Amino acid sequence: MEKDIFKRVVSEAEYMLKTKDTIRNIADKYNVSKSTVHKDLSERLKKIDTNLSKSIEDIMQEHIESRHIRGGETTKLKYKKR
Repeated sequence: MEKDIFKRVVSEAEYMLKTKDTIRNIADKYNVSKSTVHKDLSERLKKIDTNLSKSIEDIMQEHIESRHIRGGETTKLKYKKR
């Protein structure tokens, strides 16, 4: 794995642990796509740090379980800005 990718993956994971932010918000912060962040945190992180990966999986599971409550709030805000 390239050094810059390694740094980005660890940085994204630490940021998610600290803020419990969503994949969408992390993608905006790091200026990468949502699919890149998802791949970083669900696949690449396992190869780097399994303990950190487990913590991130728990946070991502919380997000999945609560997304129906938010009801597309981000999408509504996105189209409201236009």
